[in-house]
Amino acid sequence: MEKKITIEILEAYLADRYGGWANEQGLFMKLVEEMGEVAEILNKRAGRKANEDGTMNEELGVELADMLHYIVALAAINGIPLDEVILEKDKKASVKYGHAVNLERFMDRDGE
Repeated sequence: MEKKITIEILEAYLADRYGGWANEQGLFMKLVEEMGEVAEILNKRAGRKANEDGTMNEELGVELADMLHYIVALAAINGIPLDEVILEKDKKASVKYGHAVNLERFMDRDGE
């Protein structure tokens, strides 16, 4: 059976991994570095940069995972419950932009 990751589990893991010694500036700089790598792949896909191989989707997935790692790590070392923040932010954005279904309601539909 394939294991699934939740934001809550990833936060706990990264809090354990980085807690007590990592600093947010260092993690943020790693995030920016990974963002640059994503930009490079997207530039290759758009033809703005030479591309030697055809594994861009794989590379993009790896770099996006790296970005997510550092985003969640920043939240974890600061005690920010991203799952709660994401739901609340989405509720406000759904009202602001007139979306018929917000993330919380979408999740409720999934269980039906």
